[in-house]
Amino acid sequence: MSKKALITGITGQDGSFMAELLLDKGYDVYGVVRRKAVLNYGNVEHIKDSINFVNADMTDIVSLIGAMKTSKADEVYNIAGQSFVATSWEQPIVTTEINAVGVLNMLEAVRKVNPATRFYQASTSEMFGHAQEAKQSETTPFYPRSPYGVAKLYGHWITKNYRESYNMYTCSGILFNHESERRGKEFVTRKITDGVARIKLGLLDCLEMGNLDAKRDWGHAKDYVKAMWLMMQQDEADDYVIATGETRTVREFVEKAFECVDIIIKWQGKGLEEIGVCKTTGKTLVRVVPQYFRLAEVDILLGNPKKAEEKLGWKREISFDDLVRCMVENDLKLIEKE
Repeated sequence: MSKKALITGITGQDGSFMAELLLDKGYDVYGVVRRKAVLNYGNVEHIKDSINFVNADMTDIVSLIGAMKTSKADEVYNIAGQSFVATSWEQPIVTTEINAVGVLNMLEAVRKVNPATRFYQASTSEMFGHAQEAKQSETTPFYPRSPYGVAKLYGHWITKNYRESYNMYTCSGILFNHESERRGKEFVTRKITDGVARIKLGLLDCLEMGNLDAKRDWGHAKDYVKAMWLMMQQDEADDYVIATGETRTVREFVEKAFECVDIIIKWQGKGLEEIGVCKTTGKTLVRVVPQYFRLAEVDILLGNPKKAEEKLGWKREISFDDLVRCMVENDLKLIEKE
């Protein structure tokens, strides 16, 4: 008999890769979507006929209880969320309702309908924020620097609390930055690859960026959903950092993206005066713009995935260079179709 899985946030980047993985493993996949006049299947358009969609909302516990009863889920992957950090300053209440209270609602729905259901919570490296250790692990103290990080920290701790209070199988993956060609254009990585593709095709003059010195630990989302699934297959629930153990600056991401279209960037100036020019033509292709800086910056995030590698047998397979390349090539194809 096939296992049944319920995925919140199924139309997003991680949700879609998770759905593909579970379908390949023979699961019956149920996906939570909000009721709309016209349903946008997003990143699961190509597999929509293989998914059982359930109408529910993270802010409405009654609908989540209904989703649990309909799906009869053996595993719940709670991947839904307001996932854009910058928006969390503009919409802190909505961010909290979805990313914090929404997790509690889903946990309560699981507890009331079938407490034996296994539960995965999508935690984030943004909980570390102002990092208290050079390389962040499961024991590193948290210090979130945005309403997004604070809300996610509540979701993380309430997941642990339900594990310890009710003896439920609830685990959290503290995932560091993971990207793909399915990333939304509001995220810096996709903004870069989309912008580089448009510059290459003559549709954009200059890429406007914020803090080029911010350092992140970037991996591919396809690798990271494998870690989520592995966490749910263990004998005992636990929390794991999922990361590459390597850090890159935003500047390096920009350089690598341009290299994918045979453009070499040369940097001139410093701080807000810094620009990136084409080494061949001298044309300014990158400009720093103050409005894209965060209100409270997170300077560096670097994960230590040792526990996941040793206990889960997980390792990342897609390199940084291959990640950037696949994103740029995909954006070139999309824009050419336009």
